[in-house]
Amino acid sequence: MKIALFPGSFDPITKAHVDILHRSVPLFDKVIIGIGMNSTKQPFLDAETRKKMLLAVFASEPRIEVQTYEGLTVDYCRKAGAGYMIRGIRTVSDFEYEKAIAQMNHSLAPEIESIFIVSKPGYSSISSTIVREILRFKGDVSQFVPPAALEFISYV
Repeated sequence: MKIALFPGSFDPITKAHVDILHRSVPLFDKVIIGIGMNSTKQPFLDAETRKKMLLAVFASEPRIEVQTYEGLTVDYCRKAGAGYMIRGIRTVSDFEYEKAIAQMNHSLAPEIESIFIVSKPGYSSISSTIVREILRFKGDVSQFVPPAALEFISYV
């Protein structure tokens, strides 16, 4: 069984994330969305809200699972049985950053292959960081996040 992990904070999920996931699902038997718990960052949405949001967004996709994890992503890949790690690339700087991480991950876990999926041009400017900033100032983020996610961020 081909299992892939798509790790991230998903704080919140964006249409760019959804696009990468929809394009990834046909490549694998199962895709696990891994909500990474980063102890050095203060999340905008708590882990349980992010998990519920992702489950709502992908409710009709039986090959997608949503889980939370802590620690090294390659260690979680091993634990989950994932032989692949999906990474979305929006810009050249994303590529440089993700390439360095993929090379380090390969050194730590050569059996896990990193798969880069390039964002569609219309999504290249969308990031969770920008969406959070708009939310902080009570702006409308409906054009940047999937409709099913709005109910989870509207109270923020």
